[in-house]
This record gives sequence, C-alpha cells and structure tokens, in this order.
Amino acid sequence: MIFPEIKISQPDVFEDFRGELFTLFKQEESDLVFNHDKVSISKQHVLRGLHGDSKSWKLITCLAGEVYLVVVDNRPESPNYLKWDSIILTAKNRKQILIPPMFANGHFILSQEATFFYKWSYLGEYPDVKDQFTLKWNDPKIGIHWPIQNPILSQRDK
Repeated sequence: MIFPEIKISQPDVFEDFRGELFTLFKQEESDLVFNHDKVSISKQHVLRGLHGDSKSWKLITCLAGEVYLVVVDNRPESPNYLKWDSIILTAKNRKQILIPPMFANGHFILSQEATFFYKWSYLGEYPDVKDQFTLKWNDPKIGIHWPIQNPILSQRDK
C-alpha cells in the first residue's frame, strides 16, 4: 500500500489434518475498540463502494473467495488526496487491512462468490449512509484500474 496510514497484516495459522485455525482479532492487541461486525456476501462481478466516513476505522478481510479491494485517500488536505491503491484479499492469503477514517474503500468480486468481513470502530452513533461519503467507482479524477468495465452496481454506487 502506498498509504502509511493503512496497515496490512496476516494472522498466524495453525494447520493439521483437520484443517486450519487462526485468530482474526484480539482486543488486547489493539488500541481500537470495535463496535460491530459486518459481512457482505456477493456474486462475481459485483462492485461495492467506494464508501467511507469521517470517524470509522474498518478492519477488513475476505473469508471466502477472492476480492479486489481499492482504497482511496479522501482527505482534502492530504498530499495523497484522491490517490488510490489496491490489494487482492482471498480466503487463502488471509490478509487483513485496517482502513482509517476519511479513506474510501470499495471491493470487486473476482471469484464466483465472496464473503467480505469487516469490523467497525467508531465513537458515538453508527455512521450510516447519511453520514457517509460515496466516490464514483469510475471517476476519471481518481482513475482506478478496475478489472472490469461494466460491474454489477447498486443504485447508490452508480
């Protein structure tokens, strides 16, 4: 990631003849207190986002399938304003990404289906749609290189 504010991690995995076991999060290892978890299950070629807000931290991972995750710096005072970077998250690589406030994130489903998991940390009330910003997925000022020209989009994301 080009952004020093974004943290990427991978859990240690215990594997034996039964399968695998790993920990995604331990409160005592974090300065953040997470309020709730969200799960998004999407079909291939769905693009969700780009969304963000001014107060939420999001710890994101892919539990099943494969997603192309994009992060955009939406801080007007930042030298990286409207710059973007991407990472592929998969159930196999188990990468987690911690995204701070004022960064938008969006994800595109590469596999037949994917389960996208994220923990939210924020103060006060949940920053629902009315408190969030949305950047256009194909805004030429941002210039994101998505792996598709015509993704499946919600009305909000169009």
